[in-house]
Amino acid sequence: MLLEVLIHGPRSRAEIAPRVRLSRATLTRAARVLVGHGLLVEGGTELRSSTGRPSEILHVRGEAHHFLGVKLTADRLYAVVADLTATVTEAVEEPLPSTDPDEVVARIAELAADRPWLTGIGVTLGGVVRDGVVVDAGFPAWKSVALAAPVTRATGLPVAVDNDVQALTSAEHWFGAGAGVGSMVLITVGAGVGTGLIIDGKLVQGAHRLPPRFAHLLVDPEGPRCGYGHRGCASSYLMGHVIARRVDGCDTFDEAVERARAGDPGAQEVFAEAGYALGVLIGHAANFLDPEKILLTGDGLPIHELATGQIRDGIEDTYEGDLALIDLNVQPFDFSEWARAAAALAIKSAITGTT
Repeated sequence: MLLEVLIHGPRSRAEIAPRVRLSRATLTRAARVLVGHGLLVEGGTELRSSTGRPSEILHVRGEAHHFLGVKLTADRLYAVVADLTATVTEAVEEPLPSTDPDEVVARIAELAADRPWLTGIGVTLGGVVRDGVVVDAGFPAWKSVALAAPVTRATGLPVAVDNDVQALTSAEHWFGAGAGVGSMVLITVGAGVGTGLIIDGKLVQGAHRLPPRFAHLLVDPEGPRCGYGHRGCASSYLMGHVIARRVDGCDTFDEAVERARAGDPGAQEVFAEAGYALGVLIGHAANFLDPEKILLTGDGLPIHELATGQIRDGIEDTYEGDLALIDLNVQPFDFSEWARAAAALAIKSAITGTT
């Protein structure tokens, strides 16, 4: 019942009952408990149908709980405090003086100690995470690092840890552009190429807790190599550092973007190829799942700006259906969104008992 209101917005009991398959009497008792615990609040009456009486509307009481979300990169820490509705109330961004796990745990504990009202903590990073242990992460370079348990010991709070793209997928499915949809694909482009899947209203988690990986789909067997040595895969065209390397005289992705915007033919060609590869990736994702929505985000979004036509070409050359069936939603991005997703991970863990 709480999830219905949290994900779909304020609802009357009559609207909630058929969705959760509870009788009105049971629903009324459940609502009384949730209101008593300060999680829901009754917010006046509205006429919600063309017939009948006005209904009393239930709202989530966001300020009832607050969660700390932390996103770790190779050299920076992004943190937010968010309420129960994942509304950000505070944001922190700072360099990581060290990626030593003990020092990172100590810094997270300091952030929590300054905010004693917190209910829980979520931490995300790029890599494979199982049961609170970072099995393998490129940013920061950790292998077999226990993270959830040490943070819990240091803060006394429940801690959820997961892959950053998986957490962002869940956050968008609960609190973002994909709220409540039955099926969705999230694609992130930037330092890496990430994919998250929602099927039948649930986040897809593999048998080995590996995040879905579409980045190495073949685009051109004669193309450049990615960091894993694969030739011509989507990742070899889309990763920010690869784009910078392919533009003569560029050291960074941002510099490559500026060169392309200024009309540099070599830079524009690199972005055109990246756009086509992104279109191929989107087309394959649409073929594979036929999702209600495909969300595109990440710090590599200038690819979409600079190569919209080539993205469409890649989709047309790959997708078997009517392009009108693809609902592509491009989400503006900044790194605080990764931290908000970590807070959403903590919210999900607190409500459902799972990540």
